[in-house]
Amino acid sequence: MWITIPIATSIFLLAYPVPYKYRSKLISSWSSATLHVLRFICGLKFEISGKENIPDKPCIIFCKHQSTWETMALQLLFTPQVWVLKRELLWVPFFGWQLASMKSIAIDRSSGKKALKQIVEGGTRRLEEGNWVIIFPEGTRKRPGDKPDYKIGGAMLANKSNFDVLPIAHNAGEFWPKGQFVKKAGTIKMVIGPVIKSSELSTKEIHKAAEQWIESTQNAIYEKTY
Repeated sequence: MWITIPIATSIFLLAYPVPYKYRSKLISSWSSATLHVLRFICGLKFEISGKENIPDKPCIIFCKHQSTWETMALQLLFTPQVWVLKRELLWVPFFGWQLASMKSIAIDRSSGKKALKQIVEGGTRRLEEGNWVIIFPEGTRKRPGDKPDYKIGGAMLANKSNFDVLPIAHNAGEFWPKGQFVKKAGTIKMVIGPVIKSSELSTKEIHKAAEQWIESTQNAIYEKTY
Protein backbone atom coordinates (compact mmCIF):
# COMPACT_ATOMS: atom_id res chain seq x y z
CA MET A 1 0.00 0.00 0.00
CA TRP A 2 2.73 2.46 0.93
CA ILE A 3 4.45 1.78 -2.39
CA THR A 4 1.33 2.24 -4.50
CA ILE A 5 -0.56 5.02 -2.66
CA PRO A 6 1.74 7.88 -3.86
CA ILE A 7 1.55 6.60 -7.44
CA ALA A 8 -2.20 6.01 -7.33
CA THR A 9 -2.85 9.41 -5.72
CA SER A 10 -0.87 11.16 -8.46
CA ILE A 11 -3.01 9.43 -11.09
CA PHE A 12 -6.23 10.33 -9.27
CA LEU A 13 -5.22 13.98 -8.97
CA LEU A 14 -4.20 14.20 -12.64
CA ALA A 15 -7.63 12.80 -13.50
CA TYR A 16 -9.40 15.41 -11.34
CA PRO A 17 -11.01 17.23 -14.32
CA VAL A 18 -12.76 13.96 -15.26
CA PRO A 19 -16.30 13.54 -13.81
CA TYR A 20 -16.20 11.87 -10.42
CA LYS A 21 -18.26 8.83 -11.45
CA TYR A 22 -15.43 7.88 -13.83
CA ARG A 23 -12.59 8.78 -11.45
CA SER A 24 -14.20 6.58 -8.80
CA LYS A 25 -13.65 3.57 -11.07
CA LEU A 26 -9.90 4.19 -10.83
CA ILE A 27 -10.15 4.09 -7.06
CA SER A 28 -12.16 0.88 -7.24
CA SER A 29 -9.51 -0.68 -9.50
CA TRP A 30 -6.74 0.21 -7.05
CA SER A 31 -8.74 -1.29 -4.16
CA SER A 32 -9.35 -4.50 -6.10
CA ALA A 33 -5.66 -4.85 -6.95
CA THR A 34 -4.65 -4.20 -3.33
CA LEU A 35 -7.04 -6.85 -2.01
CA HIS A 36 -5.66 -9.38 -4.51
CA VAL A 37 -2.12 -8.64 -3.33
CA LEU A 38 -3.30 -8.93 0.29
CA ARG A 39 -4.61 -12.39 -0.50
CA PHE A 40 -1.32 -13.41 -2.17
CA ILE A 41 1.04 -12.01 0.50
CA CYS A 42 -0.99 -12.52 3.69
CA GLY A 43 -3.42 -15.29 2.75
CA LEU A 44 -6.31 -13.02 3.67
CA LYS A 45 -9.42 -13.82 1.62
CA PHE A 46 -13.02 -12.67 1.91
CA GLU A 47 -16.60 -13.74 1.28
CA ILE A 48 -19.49 -11.31 0.77
CA SER A 49 -23.10 -12.39 1.25
CA GLY A 50 -26.33 -10.44 0.89
CA LYS A 51 -25.50 -8.73 -2.40
CA GLU A 52 -29.10 -9.26 -3.43
CA ASN A 53 -30.04 -6.64 -0.79
CA ILE A 54 -28.16 -3.86 -2.60
CA PRO A 55 -30.77 -1.46 -4.04
CA ASP A 56 -30.76 -0.21 -7.62
CA LYS A 57 -30.09 3.40 -6.63
CA PRO A 58 -27.58 4.95 -4.20
CA CYS A 59 -28.40 5.09 -0.51
CA ILE A 60 -26.60 5.54 2.83
CA ILE A 61 -24.24 2.73 3.86
CA PHE A 62 -23.86 2.04 7.58
CA CYS A 63 -20.80 -0.18 7.95
CA LYS A 64 -19.05 -1.53 11.01
CA HIS A 65 -15.53 -0.06 11.19
CA GLN A 66 -12.84 -2.38 12.53
CA SER A 67 -10.05 -2.29 9.98
CA THR A 68 -8.54 -0.70 6.89
CA TRP A 69 -9.87 -3.67 4.92
CA GLU A 70 -13.51 -2.55 4.65
CA THR A 71 -12.51 0.86 3.28
CA MET A 72 -11.22 -0.99 0.22
CA ALA A 73 -13.85 -3.74 0.06
CA LEU A 74 -16.67 -1.18 -0.05
CA GLN A 75 -15.07 0.31 -3.18
CA LEU A 76 -15.78 -2.96 -4.99
CA LEU A 77 -19.50 -2.79 -4.24
CA PHE A 78 -20.54 0.86 -4.36
CA THR A 79 -19.39 3.26 -7.07
CA PRO A 80 -19.28 6.24 -7.02
CA GLN A 81 -19.09 6.67 -3.27
CA VAL A 82 -18.21 9.40 -0.78
CA TRP A 83 -17.31 9.12 2.90
CA VAL A 84 -18.21 10.98 6.04
CA LEU A 85 -14.90 11.24 7.90
CA LYS A 86 -12.95 13.26 10.44
CA ARG A 87 -11.25 16.25 8.83
CA GLU A 88 -7.84 15.32 10.28
CA LEU A 89 -7.57 12.52 7.71
CA LEU A 90 -7.31 15.12 4.94
CA TRP A 91 -4.00 16.27 6.42
CA VAL A 92 -2.29 12.88 5.82
CA PRO A 93 0.14 13.19 2.86
CA PHE A 94 -1.04 11.46 -0.34
CA PHE A 95 -3.82 9.48 1.39
CA GLY A 96 -5.52 12.65 2.60
CA TRP A 97 -5.17 14.33 -0.79
CA GLN A 98 -6.91 11.36 -2.36
CA LEU A 99 -9.74 11.60 0.18
CA ALA A 100 -10.13 15.30 -0.54
CA SER A 101 -10.55 14.54 -4.25
CA MET A 102 -13.33 12.02 -3.45
CA LYS A 103 -15.97 14.60 -2.45
CA SER A 104 -15.53 13.51 1.17
CA ILE A 105 -17.68 15.12 3.88
CA ALA A 106 -14.93 16.10 6.32
CA ILE A 107 -16.26 17.07 9.74
CA ASP A 108 -14.84 18.42 12.99
CA ARG A 109 -16.20 15.84 15.41
CA SER A 110 -15.88 18.26 18.33
CA SER A 111 -18.18 20.84 16.76
CA GLY A 112 -21.45 19.11 17.75
CA LYS A 113 -24.46 20.56 15.94
CA LYS A 114 -22.27 22.08 13.23
CA ALA A 115 -20.93 18.60 12.36
CA LEU A 116 -24.47 17.19 12.24
CA LYS A 117 -25.51 20.00 9.89
CA GLN A 118 -22.53 19.22 7.64
CA ILE A 119 -23.50 15.55 7.49
CA VAL A 120 -27.14 16.27 6.65
CA GLU A 121 -26.53 19.02 4.10
CA GLY A 122 -23.41 17.54 2.48
CA GLY A 123 -24.76 13.99 2.53
CA THR A 124 -28.10 14.97 1.00
CA ARG A 125 -26.40 16.89 -1.79
CA ARG A 126 -24.08 14.02 -2.66
CA LEU A 127 -26.89 11.47 -2.59
CA GLU A 128 -28.95 13.61 -4.94
CA GLU A 129 -25.90 13.77 -7.26
CA GLY A 130 -25.98 9.96 -7.49
CA ASN A 131 -23.30 8.98 -4.97
CA TRP A 132 -23.44 6.30 -2.30
CA VAL A 133 -22.65 7.85 1.09
CA ILE A 134 -20.49 5.68 3.35
CA ILE A 135 -20.85 6.23 7.09
CA PHE A 136 -19.02 4.37 9.85
CA PRO A 137 -21.63 5.08 12.52
CA GLU A 138 -19.27 4.64 15.46
CA GLY A 139 -16.96 7.25 13.97
CA THR A 140 -13.74 5.33 14.50
CA ARG A 141 -12.34 1.82 14.27
CA LYS A 142 -13.33 -0.59 17.03
CA ARG A 143 -11.71 -3.83 18.09
CA PRO A 144 -13.86 -6.98 18.15
CA GLY A 145 -15.72 -7.11 21.44
CA ASP A 146 -15.58 -3.36 22.11
CA LYS A 147 -18.80 -1.82 23.40
CA PRO A 148 -20.84 -0.31 20.52
CA ASP A 149 -20.99 3.49 20.37
CA TYR A 150 -23.23 4.51 17.47
CA LYS A 151 -23.54 8.22 16.65
CA ILE A 152 -26.81 9.80 15.53
CA GLY A 153 -25.53 11.70 12.45
CA GLY A 154 -26.09 8.97 9.86
CA ALA A 155 -29.64 8.27 11.06
CA MET A 156 -30.39 11.99 11.00
CA LEU A 157 -29.14 12.19 7.40
CA ALA A 158 -31.40 9.28 6.44
CA ASN A 159 -34.43 10.86 8.11
CA LYS A 160 -33.92 14.34 6.67
CA SER A 161 -32.97 13.20 3.16
CA ASN A 162 -35.46 10.30 2.86
CA PHE A 163 -32.69 8.11 1.44
CA ASP A 164 -32.66 4.54 2.75
CA VAL A 165 -29.98 2.88 4.88
CA LEU A 166 -28.10 -0.30 3.95
CA PRO A 167 -26.44 -1.91 7.02
CA ILE A 168 -23.24 -3.94 6.67
CA ALA A 169 -21.44 -6.16 9.19
CA HIS A 170 -18.12 -8.00 8.93
CA ASN A 171 -15.33 -9.48 11.03
CA ALA A 172 -12.26 -7.85 9.44
CA GLY A 173 -11.03 -6.85 12.89
CA GLU A 174 -10.29 -10.49 13.67
CA PHE A 175 -7.68 -10.58 10.91
CA TRP A 176 -6.51 -6.97 10.48
CA PRO A 177 -7.25 -5.13 13.75
CA LYS A 178 -6.70 -1.48 14.50
CA GLY A 179 -3.08 -0.59 15.17
CA GLN A 180 -1.65 -3.97 14.16
CA PHE A 181 0.81 -4.31 11.28
CA VAL A 182 0.78 -8.11 11.01
CA LYS A 183 -2.31 -9.57 9.31
CA LYS A 184 -3.77 -12.97 10.17
CA ALA A 185 -4.48 -15.39 7.34
CA GLY A 186 -8.08 -16.51 6.92
CA THR A 187 -11.38 -15.52 5.37
CA ILE A 188 -13.16 -12.28 6.28
CA LYS A 189 -16.94 -12.54 6.14
CA MET A 190 -18.98 -9.49 5.15
CA VAL A 191 -22.79 -9.52 5.32
CA ILE A 192 -25.01 -6.95 3.60
CA GLY A 193 -28.34 -6.56 5.34
CA PRO A 194 -31.85 -5.67 4.19
CA VAL A 195 -32.57 -2.01 3.41
CA ILE A 196 -33.94 0.10 6.28
CA LYS A 197 -36.69 2.33 4.86
CA SER A 198 -36.00 5.79 6.23
CA SER A 199 -39.30 7.27 5.05
CA GLU A 200 -41.17 4.97 7.43
CA LEU A 201 -39.10 5.64 10.56
CA SER A 202 -37.96 8.45 12.86
CA THR A 203 -34.30 9.31 13.36
CA LYS A 204 -34.17 7.33 16.61
CA GLU A 205 -35.89 4.34 15.01
CA ILE A 206 -33.43 4.31 12.09
CA HIS A 207 -30.54 4.56 14.52
CA LYS A 208 -31.86 1.70 16.67
CA ALA A 209 -32.74 -0.58 13.72
CA ALA A 210 -29.29 -0.17 12.14
CA GLU A 211 -27.41 -0.76 15.38
CA GLN A 212 -29.47 -3.82 16.31
CA TRP A 213 -29.05 -5.45 12.90
CA ILE A 214 -25.32 -4.75 12.64
CA GLU A 215 -24.48 -5.86 16.18
CA SER A 216 -26.63 -9.01 16.06
CA THR A 217 -25.09 -9.94 12.70
CA GLN A 218 -21.58 -9.27 14.05
CA ASN A 219 -22.29 -11.70 16.87
CA ALA A 220 -23.56 -14.30 14.41
CA ILE A 221 -20.39 -13.95 12.33
CA TYR A 222 -18.20 -14.36 15.43
CA GLU A 223 -20.20 -17.44 16.37
CA LYS A 224 -19.50 -18.80 12.86
CA THR A 225 -23.20 -19.10 11.98
CA TYR A 226 -22.59 -17.13 8.76
